[in-house]
Amino acid sequence: MNRRDFLKTSALAAAAVAAAPLTTESAPEPSAGKPSVKSYREIGKTGLKMSDISFGAGRLASPSMILRAVDSGINYFDTAPDYGASEKLIGEAMSKIKRDKIIITTKFCNHTPYPGHLPLGSKKREYVASVDDSLARLKTDYVDFIFVHAVGGERGRNKELEDEKKRLLDDEMLSAVDTLKKAGKVKFLGVSSHGPANLESLLMTAVKSGHFDLIMPSFNFMNFPKLPEVMKEAHKRKVGVVAMKTLAGAKDTNIEAKNEEFAHAAFKWVLKHPEVSGLVVTMKTVSDIETYLAASGKKFTQSDRKALNEYAMMFGREYCRTGCNECESLCNRGVEIANIMRYQMYFKDYGMEKRAIESYTSVRSNSAACGDCDNPVCVSGCPYGLSVKNMLADAHEMLTLSV
Repeated sequence: MNRRDFLKTSALAAAAVAAAPLTTESAPEPSAGKPSVKSYREIGKTGLKMSDISFGAGRLASPSMILRAVDSGINYFDTAPDYGASEKLIGEAMSKIKRDKIIITTKFCNHTPYPGHLPLGSKKREYVASVDDSLARLKTDYVDFIFVHAVGGERGRNKELEDEKKRLLDDEMLSAVDTLKKAGKVKFLGVSSHGPANLESLLMTAVKSGHFDLIMPSFNFMNFPKLPEVMKEAHKRKVGVVAMKTLAGAKDTNIEAKNEEFAHAAFKWVLKHPEVSGLVVTMKTVSDIETYLAASGKKFTQSDRKALNEYAMMFGREYCRTGCNECESLCNRGVEIANIMRYQMYFKDYGMEKRAIESYTSVRSNSAACGDCDNPVCVSGCPYGLSVKNMLADAHEMLTLSV
């Protein structure tokens, strides 16, 4: 199958799901004893409280999933214009939900394949238009949080860092937020970062700027060891912290009970940090909702620590700690190593093949540039023992379909 056929087939499948009618039969009352949210936490000084385990809508397949989640006590939903039909499907569910009972977050993004976040140099009218378009798809009058999305996604050289700081505190963006707040279309401002470059310093800049009410970093037991310093500063300033990418790659152990045990342990590890307001995790099926919510309100135990240690032993040499930046900062060919590794993870472990391929095509310098490069840090110098060059070659083959 070539790239054109693959993307066309994926688009048709998504359209078929999106076209499915939303009925009360598609979201029945939950059976007694089904897992539900047991804990709600304050989001900084916003006055809002979110379910500790919340809904990442990056792979939303049906509006009935939103109703299922609400029925289970989930009240925080994370979406974006570049998450396919996510906003539209949430909008289809809105007629059956009391708006003031849920929290909706979206991003300053174009309605294009991921990553579609508005780049540095965007004008105020573009930021305002992005929100207006999202509101139309979501069928609501306002969003609770609007995010400057994915800061630190550029390579960690001086110019890129300065550009990301400018995007983070851009006057055009801040003026748009002020206008949107006055119009009642946006309540609060947030910022997200997957890394790989300068995640901690950029988020610390956001926290100390006084402009942001919420930060959403990648945070798990295998990544970004300096992030807790940022989280503590955020907590001190009453800025909320919502964690994402909490499953450290979501590798499949091929043993169902082990997968559930690991997911619960990973969530509880994140939530044991008092600075964390909650976490978002992609929920694709009703089974995901029920499985993940079984960890809500639970304490982190020695058994959980054992499960995380076993996972690290199994996959420690396969999971790229994108916050490390050791190899990418020394790459003289400009390869976006961490982003490529993340898109490969979307393809292999998250089942997000279409999004992964589309995102890979947007990379300015992909794995094809590696070729005959023998940079020792990629060959044998990863501090976590990853064979970076081989992994990049595999990613290129996986994410580049024949044309």
